Amino acid sequence: MSRIWQSEWEKRRRLKWIAGGAAGLVLVGGLATLPFLKKAPKAVSEAIEQAALNTPEKPSAWHGDIDYDALNARITAMAADKTMEGLAVAVVEKGRLSFVHGYGRTTEGGDKVDSRTVFRWASLSKTVSSTLSARLAADGALSLTEPLVAFNTSLRLPGDAQNTLTVEDLLSQRTGLGKNAYDGQLEDGVDPAKIRGSYGALKTVCPPGTCHSYQNVAYDTITEVIQGKTGEPYAATVQRKLFGPLGMTGASIGMAGLTSAEHWARPHDRARRELKLSDAYYRVPAAAGVNSTIVDLAAWMQAQMGLKPDVLSSTVLDEVQRPRVATGRPYGRLNIARELKNPAYGLGMRSFTYKGHRLIGHSGGVSGYRSTMMFDPATKTGIVMLWNSDANLPFRFQGEFFDRVYRIPFTDYLDLDSGQPGAEASLSD
Repeated sequence: MSRIWQSEWEKRRRLKWIAGGAAGLVLVGGLATLPFLKKAPKAVSEAIEQAALNTPEKPSAWHGDIDYDALNARITAMAADKTMEGLAVAVVEKGRLSFVHGYGRTTEGGDKVDSRTVFRWASLSKTVSSTLSARLAADGALSLTEPLVAFNTSLRLPGDAQNTLTVEDLLSQRTGLGKNAYDGQLEDGVDPAKIRGSYGALKTVCPPGTCHSYQNVAYDTITEVIQGKTGEPYAATVQRKLFGPLGMTGASIGMAGLTSAEHWARPHDRARRELKLSDAYYRVPAAAGVNSTIVDLAAWMQAQMGLKPDVLSSTVLDEVQRPRVATGRPYGRLNIARELKNPAYGLGMRSFTYKGHRLIGHSGGVSGYRSTMMFDPATKTGIVMLWNSDANLPFRFQGEFFDRVYRIPFTDYLDLDSGQPGAEASLSD
């Protein structure tokens, strides 16, 4: 064995896996940054398998003030609904990974969902690109207050507003464009850069920089900004600056990162029919390109809680999470929406007030997949969920979870006994 490979092997051998504690992460060490790992799916699978051995996935390992047996019973009932296929859930309580469990299957007759199963994050991916931007700004690589014209991007806005719209405006969804502008063209296969170049002919819903209007294709302009400043592909910068240092060994960007995983969840509709996997939103990676296991998403939430300051400083997190513009209520007509007061958007991150408590997070949805992350930054307690169907029940369940956390009398947000499918949640969440 050569000295170089022996050195790499020793790095792998010395890795120590933890779950929670002050570090608040699942992996200590640099496995995700090793050069051969990017080219070896088997090594990635082995890393995920090793992480699974040390997660609180069995009932005997669940721990904390929350009644996890009762929580599991409620989630089990939700996961059995006819609109659900597979579901992975993790809870961080007081900064510690305290509960991980999988429900259902990756597809009919497929693997059971567990901590190794890889799902799509969809729009929750925006928290990665915005955090990376804030991290690069803290490092002096770019400025959030620079106008987009300085980066020579493909984005053209009505009235040449790209000449004054800043990176901060872009990431807080203040382009002035109509909601989800030309997402349909993206789904039809049109190149994202071409779509961005056509926005100049549209009418605005408000003067750019003044109101919130949710975007995907326009938001992905940030990939051009980051690639121009770093000189490397967007996914490589994410890996180098975020996923690697945070030990998110099962996280990736792009369709190949999903389908090359040994255990990956197939997409389904609300009738549990398997859908064809689409690459449309993978072509806007900053808006919807991330995949991971539930353990990786939990690690991401822990980092957003401030538990990995050597990677994400308090300054970076404040930039990302600080509200910049008021928004409409998230989750469309779902019953939880009425309890999420003061909704606002920071940099790719939402915030709300829920029954007197400030919560932070983001959700996502593409055809056949949904995701959500919501946490209390004061108590460092939160929940992440990934599932492979168009069901909306887990969005609603977040209210029941925080009622348990705050010891608030039970509210039946799921309404499982009604037999009604319930209102739809907006995919833009």
